[in-house]
Amino acid sequence: MILDKFKLDEKVAIVTGSARGLGQAIAIGLAEAGADVALVDILDMSGTKKEIEKLGRKALDIKADLSKKECVETIVDRTVKEFGGIDILFNNAGIIRRAPLPEFTEKDWDDVMNINIRTLFFLSQAVGRVFIKQGRGGKIVNTASMLSFQGGIYVPSYTASKSAVMGLTRLLANELAPYNVNVNAIAPGYMATDNTKPLREDPARNKAILERIPAGRWGEPEDLKGIAVFLASAASDYMQGYTVAVDGGWLAR
Repeated sequence: MILDKFKLDEKVAIVTGSARGLGQAIAIGLAEAGADVALVDILDMSGTKKEIEKLGRKALDIKADLSKKECVETIVDRTVKEFGGIDILFNNAGIIRRAPLPEFTEKDWDDVMNINIRTLFFLSQAVGRVFIKQGRGGKIVNTASMLSFQGGIYVPSYTASKSAVMGLTRLLANELAPYNVNVNAIAPGYMATDNTKPLREDPARNKAILERIPAGRWGEPEDLKGIAVFLASAASDYMQGYTVAVDGGWLAR
C-alpha cells in the first residue's frame, strides 16, 4: 500500500535546529511517522523532546554549537551510540543577519555562512560516510529558502548561503546516489518564525509580503511536516537533487 511507503518505523533521524520553529515541527513530524530522533541545537530542546516522547518515540538531545565544525563528530558519534545507526539527516539549522549592504560586517557574513552552509556540508559528509558504511541507503534533506531562488535585500550572507544550499544539494545527490542515498531540499516560503519576526512587525513589509502570497497568509512550521516526511521516506526514493518550494504560491506569482 502506498501509505506504507511514508512510514518511518525503526528509522533514526538527526534534525538540527530542532529546539523551536521549523526544526521543532519537522522533528515532531518525523516522530509522528515513526522515527526516533536525535535533536541538535544550542538552545533548550526539552519541549521538542517531550512532544516526541509523548508519541512513544525516542528522542536524544545533543547540545551543539553548529557554528563550529568540531560539533560534527559529537553529533554523529552520540547518535550512532544511542540508536545504533542513522537513516535520515535533516540539515535545518540556520541563522540570518540583516543590515544594508554598506553596513554589513565580516562577522555577520561569517556567522551565517558557518552555520548555514559550512557545518551543513561537513555534517552531510560525516553522515554520508555512515550511510556508505551501513550499506542500507539513507536520506539527507536540507532546508533551503526563497532566497535560494531570489536575491532579497539586506541579507547578503543569508542569500549566499541558501543559494549554496540548493547547489550543494545537487552535488551531494550526484555523489551519494550510487549508495542509495537521496539528497533533496525544502525551500520554505515566508514562515511565521523568529527569523521573520522583524518582517511581520514591520507594517509595510508585512503588507507587501502578504499581498504577494496567493495563499494569503504566512506559513506555519506545521506546513512543512508533510513534505519533510515525504522526503525522509521511501515514497521519495526516485527524487534526487531537487529543491521543493513550500511557499503558499510565492514563486508562482
